[in-house]
Amino acid sequence: MTPHDGHGHDHHGHHHDHAPIEEHEAPPGAFQHLERAVRELLIEKGVLTAEQISRQIDVMESRSPALGARVVAKAWADPAFRDALRADARAAVGMMGIAIPDLPRLVALENAPGLHNLVVCTLCSCYPRMLLGIPPAWYKSAPYRSRAVRDPRGVLAEFGVTLPAGTRIRVSDSTADLRFLVVPERPAGTEGWSEDQLGALVTRDSMIGTGLALPP
Repeated sequence: MTPHDGHGHDHHGHHHDHAPIEEHEAPPGAFQHLERAVRELLIEKGVLTAEQISRQIDVMESRSPALGARVVAKAWADPAFRDALRADARAAVGMMGIAIPDLPRLVALENAPGLHNLVVCTLCSCYPRMLLGIPPAWYKSAPYRSRAVRDPRGVLAEFGVTLPAGTRIRVSDSTADLRFLVVPERPAGTEGWSEDQLGALVTRDSMIGTGLALPP
């Protein structure tokens, strides 16, 4: 279990036969239809205008994994910031001038020798959009959402990630009130690098847990 929310799972499992995780858009589901209905109702009742909604969508779409990479790079380079990120990730990110809403809560999960974190949302597609932008199609897919919990080692293998034997995989389930950011291990050989140089090694997938930081 994660120490943060009670939604984590530790796995030492083996690879099983299954449908592969693929990068494609699924047809609209119940949540997408609900979102459209609520949006249209808010506009009809005059609570929000279509322009206000479009403006917020533009803001969210302007977010990209580069923001999350800045956070990870600073955590690698600045021990004081790393401590702050551990204590209160939302407040720490705010100190960098990256505005995120009070809700949902943001928790940083640090990878370490013998421990690898993987993030999933088993109910829908909750994702740290404020730092990573729009989630990839596979993150929202049913195969990823179910198999990340049942067979995380097999899922990681499909993403090209092979962990050392004995590595514990901790799966954390995002919710409407809680988002996770994985802080991958800092690559060896990057001592003395600037935060900009370090940020170039941080990939979107490494901040979800389906990838590792790039080698220098």
